[in-house]
Amino acid sequence: MARTGSELTDLITSRLRDIPDFPKPGVVFKDITPLLADGVAFGAVVRDIADRRRGTIDLVVGIEARGFIFGAAVAHELGIGFVPVRKAGKLPGRTHSVSYDLEYGNASIEIHEDSFVGGERVLLVDDVLATGGTAAAAWDLLEAAGARVVGFEALVELDFLHGRERLVGRDVHTSVVVSGD
Repeated sequence: MARTGSELTDLITSRLRDIPDFPKPGVVFKDITPLLADGVAFGAVVRDIADRRRGTIDLVVGIEARGFIFGAAVAHELGIGFVPVRKAGKLPGRTHSVSYDLEYGNASIEIHEDSFVGGERVLLVDDVLATGGTAAAAWDLLEAAGARVVGFEALVELDFLHGRERLVGRDVHTSVVVSGD
């Protein structure tokens, strides 16, 4: 059953759990595992993303690790393939990689060199849009590898971290927006 925007937002919000001081003091972690454990809620999220993107994409790309969960489910719902973006050193074989700065250091992510033949329309998926660094780096990596990224989808956006600003001019959709206190 399709849900209205406010019904879906309420359903998602009711299935998120705040974990204070994780992974470090002062951070309130948005835990999505209660949503994943609820088949109705999880299915509603997957169908919402799939319905919005149906007919506009050839592949779904998920960012490690929780982006794999949503991305693979959306790909399955649409009957299309899934490509993982992994942390450096986790993929066997030849890879394309990009390094980028984080607020506390730097990181690298990779995809297989043969993930795209060129021009595929891809949807980039993750669970949370926080600072936007990983999403922007993944978007750039995919385009450098020959994909045409048509959009980014995340379940939750932490708008007080201004991640959307790193994705200006790109199609970004989040299901729930969390404002700072």
